[in-house]
Amino acid sequence: MSTLANQLVRAEKEEIARAIRTLLGRPLVSRRSDPAAFDLIRKRRQPLIQWFDYFCGWRLVVEPRQGYARLVKVRTEPSATRPARRRRATRAPFDRRRYTLFCLCAAELLTSPVTTIGMLAQRVVQAAAVEADVPVFDPVKAAERAALVDALKLLEHLGAIAVMDGATDSYLDDEDAKVLYRVDTTRVIRLLAAPVPPSRIAAGETRPGTLAELTAALVAESRYGADEPTETQRTLRARHSLIRRLLDEPVVYRADLTSAESGYAASLTGRRILRRAAEEAGFVLEERAEGFLLIDPDGTATDTRFPDDGSHAKVAALLLLDLLVSAGPITARRLHAEAGGLLRRFPQWAKAYQSDGGGVRLAADALEVLTMFGLARRTGDRVAALPAAARYRVDRGTAVQEDA
Repeated sequence: MSTLANQLVRAEKEEIARAIRTLLGRPLVSRRSDPAAFDLIRKRRQPLIQWFDYFCGWRLVVEPRQGYARLVKVRTEPSATRPARRRRATRAPFDRRRYTLFCLCAAELLTSPVTTIGMLAQRVVQAAAVEADVPVFDPVKAAERAALVDALKLLEHLGAIAVMDGATDSYLDDEDAKVLYRVDTTRVIRLLAAPVPPSRIAAGETRPGTLAELTAALVAESRYGADEPTETQRTLRARHSLIRRLLDEPVVYRADLTSAESGYAASLTGRRILRRAAEEAGFVLEERAEGFLLIDPDGTATDTRFPDDGSHAKVAALLLLDLLVSAGPITARRLHAEAGGLLRRFPQWAKAYQSDGGGVRLAADALEVLTMFGLARRTGDRVAALPAAARYRVDRGTAVQEDA
């Protein structure tokens, strides 16, 4: 093969790897928000579709005319480690009310290509009123309007709606605010990543009763078999579930794997496929006795970072992590006290926590960060560092006294 041909093959592999990591970090990429990334995905869509299907069992939808690419990511087991977040300054995670309003808005947006915030709010009022388990929506209340604004701003961010006139934030202070939206109904439909449509579950003979049963029914994947899967189906499920976890979670510990995942990771075929998946996506696979870690050299696939001074909780998490690593498991009370000590040492820092109970809130938010990154875990009243936390151990060095 000529040198030019080798260069072209290498360039193609690098583009595919970059596109894979881009989609992992942003499962919805549009031409409008990132034309370069979208053009790359459109150009390499066939190998990308094949890669995600083979290694993860995920479906990639690329719509060149509509101008977007959607990676339909599904977890084998539901997880709450990546909540939707408010697009306003606080970036706080969505609560149950905001998720409910997001779903109601998405359903009502399918009825018209153009709408106003007032018309949409009234349709949400009507939709909530007829659902037995959904609290009524009252746009007179400021807290309710704030929740609706958060749902709509996330829909804006995802490209499902676009503001043609006005500003969504204006609804926070004025129930009669005038905001006009253009609706991309196709994009709204693509937001749903469940393998089984909710309408099919509702129409079934045995409708799930609890939330856990409903969630399990939504994410059930027929390709793995139901009651009596074949050996091939069991192996396929183990491969997909393990690689999904590697791509989604900062670190995967062997102790947390299922028996099927553990057996697959220990097999020669499994180890070869894991290394191949990492190489083709441009990751560095780190294997240790405790578990696995995928490292993205340029951070393209990373949706959030640690360490990072972007929030007070992350800064506190890094400071408290040193204590967890050096002192071993500690009580939650001590963690609260240490966080309170940080606030007293730096009275001009983290002003949102500089109040009664601030140390407890800061410790809780910091622990949430550490848990999300697989660095610590709380069991009962005790908090312990996990093996990956050793990466952040502070090297205090050794003092050496020189002769005078």
